[in-house]
Amino acid sequence: MAEQPYDINLDVKFDQLERIDVGAEAAAVEPWFNQTLTQVNDAVVRLGVVEGEFHWHKHEAEDEFFLVLEGQLDIDVEDAGTIVLGPNQGVTIPRGVVHRPRAPERTVIVMVEPATVVPTGSD
Repeated sequence: MAEQPYDINLDVKFDQLERIDVGAEAAAVEPWFNQTLTQVNDAVVRLGVVEGEFHWHKHEAEDEFFLVLEGQLDIDVEDAGTIVLGPNQGVTIPRGVVHRPRAPERTVIVMVEPATVVPTGSD
């Protein structure tokens, strides 16, 4: 699988007290898509729609949480194998851990991470 182009939108799309229909947001886009949905204190909640593989990378200063809503997300972790997530399953990748997300099919995920994180990683 080749690395996919990634449409990253860091703007906060929904204000506090505004209802978010994650399913409708996901249905309206194609892989690879990343949209910051809302901000909660110093963290953001991001929607990802992915298919194929992303590059190996890490986040030096931030942990990130992945929750699969639809599909399957495989996260290769350097020197630790692959974490396979199905619907309603999640995992936190600690800061500094080199990883590569892959999706064998169209997959919808929600990520929670500090607002300072660069989605493409620090390397």
